[in-house]
Amino acid sequence: QVQLVESGGGSVQAGGSLRLSCTTSGRTLFGDVMGWFRQAPGKERDFVASTYPRGTFYADSVKGRFTISRTYTNNTVYLRMNNLKPEDTAIYYCATKGGSSSAFSKDYDYWGQGTQVTVSP
Repeated sequence: QVQLVESGGGSVQAGGSLRLSCTTSGRTLFGDVMGWFRQAPGKERDFVASTYPRGTFYADSVKGRFTISRTYTNNTVYLRMNNLKPEDTAIYYCATKGGSSSAFSKDYDYWGQGTQVTVSP
């Protein structure tokens, strides 16, 4: 069983920065994909970024502003978010899967509980 716990969400003004963390425990393998998704009220859960040994991927809407990184020493994946915009407001979830990376939430096996990010104009 894999457990994921997100932290680091909060409220910031537009142009500000936040760093989200996702700590994993249980059966997490070096080759697993770690992804970040977000869901705004009334909208579907959207892909934000993912990382695994073969590469790192970003949604077009966050390229150049967000950075995903991962440390294996403490089994944590981070999402550094700079130049935040009001449209980035959402609940942010981390997730993991085996195999290749994917931008589809249905492909991920385990999810955290989410952390709220609110960006004011």
